Amino acid sequence: MKTVLGLVAFIALTWGAAAVGAVASPGEWYQTLRRPALTPPSWVFGPVWTLLYTMMAIAAWLVWRQTGWKSWPLGLFLVQLLFNMAWSPLFFGMRRPDLALLDIVALWIAIVATMVSFFRVVPLAGWLFVPYLAWVSFATYLNYQFWQLNP
Repeated sequence: MKTVLGLVAFIALTWGAAAVGAVASPGEWYQTLRRPALTPPSWVFGPVWTLLYTMMAIAAWLVWRQTGWKSWPLGLFLVQLLFNMAWSPLFFGMRRPDLALLDIVALWIAIVATMVSFFRVVPLAGWLFVPYLAWVSFATYLNYQFWQLNP
């Protein structure tokens, strides 16, 4: 039962982070911006992020089962989650693609650190972070392009 409750806790934590980020929605301001050519349609983001947050939760849960709550890898997980939560309020809420770009670069670094630390504990947990890193890499490109196209 403990492991099931742990998984539920990690899903709640990651989806809770998603909910915090979703408070700052794109809105009218975003609709007025010039978009990079590779910007996906809006409907793509919900399913992609749902899958990524779920994979992040499973990865953290797998590590937690091996290390318990007090571990360096889970600390890194929380750090990257904080950077993740900050991006939408910076980009959409404050309308600051420049600050959001700084945040997403820090997020990318935190994801790599988390992924490497997860690989060392449970290799599958590290692999579960690979799509997240790929998506955030793409999002970093988009963020940079939005900043450049909309001075």
